[in-house]
Amino acid sequence: MTSFDSSPQLGVWRALLALTVVFVMLATTGWTAVRQHNGAGSPLEATLAAWDRGRIDGRDLPDSGAPAVRIARFFASLTAQQRTRLAARYPLAVGNMNGAPVQLRYRANRVALQQARAIEKERVHDDRLSPVGKQEAERRMKRFGVMMRPDRQVLAFDPMGSGRMAEVYGDLDRAARVSVVVPGVDTNVLTFERTQRKYAAPVGMAQSLYRAERAVDPRARTAVIAWADYTAPVGLGVDAATSMRADDGAVRLDSLVSALPGRAAVALYCHSYGSVVCGVAAHRLPSRVTDIAVAGSPGMRADNATGLGSRARIWAARDSDDWIQDVPHMEVGGLGHGADPVSAGFGARVVSADRARGHTGYFEPGTDSLRNFAQIGVGAYDKVRCAVQSVACREGMSGTTAA
Repeated sequence: MTSFDSSPQLGVWRALLALTVVFVMLATTGWTAVRQHNGAGSPLEATLAAWDRGRIDGRDLPDSGAPAVRIARFFASLTAQQRTRLAARYPLAVGNMNGAPVQLRYRANRVALQQARAIEKERVHDDRLSPVGKQEAERRMKRFGVMMRPDRQVLAFDPMGSGRMAEVYGDLDRAARVSVVVPGVDTNVLTFERTQRKYAAPVGMAQSLYRAERAVDPRARTAVIAWADYTAPVGLGVDAATSMRADDGAVRLDSLVSALPGRAAVALYCHSYGSVVCGVAAHRLPSRVTDIAVAGSPGMRADNATGLGSRARIWAARDSDDWIQDVPHMEVGGLGHGADPVSAGFGARVVSADRARGHTGYFEPGTDSLRNFAQIGVGAYDKVRCAVQSVACREGMSGTTAA
């Protein structure tokens, strides 16, 4: 007997529903996506171009696009004074340069944030701007002021367009395990941190995960990165229904992970559209990525976990009232993101998300999802609480030990 889940009638219904969603998106947003990639005239591109022409005490600087290993060797050959001079002279370049020493990147990004804040301060008083434009400039000025505080560890910063940013919690140089939070739509420098709905923003997610990891294993040397260093889709339009933003984000995510210091194992926590980024990146990520956990996922651009092409453990979580479950999990002509990661056929280890609420509640303290993510982050796999229906998760627990 053919089950309803695999019946032709259901397939037709899903296809029609998907096409309806597509047509609504086209009618409300238009086919043309708003592109906010760095242009040749962006501050970061200008600084990188200056770096490529630069010298330090008679030595040519390495190409800004050189492999992280070569960049690391170059900085290791410099004196502390020379490194400081380069960070002050090319703050955006050094602050975003994979392979540069982590502490130097923090220092360079404080300089870059200070410079960006000064620009926004001038814009606040620019009469050529509309009231709305001045208000946005003031918000950016305040955000940059908060982020340049000495206790903030900004690993990446680009003020262009809506902006990109990444921040570290913990000691990245000494960490034995690193967790990276990859957020979804509407992520930019202004939404990177929120006072209200704190745990819906990258900073709140990462802080909550870091505290939870320390709670489940105080001896674990962990660090967590709030990684918003890609141009996320704006709203639930065509950009969010395709992999265009994810394609670029996947390259940037791979570059980050490949250049992390030491040999720490890495776990990715990919929320909403962030799971599309992680799905696209999965096959290219280095073997140090041991775990990929998705929450509230619209799909990972794969038919199943095996199709991701990764040796990492694939985990998935979704609470019972997350609206993402009503999105058609299919792909038609490049629109949509494929199979549902929490479905039995996908093959992910589905974990409990009890007490999580809505689409953005997975990192709220007291939820099963957060505790499960923390156990994954410290390598305590045998303590992960599986979802009741997940055979793959329960079977995966047997013989699985901390890495």
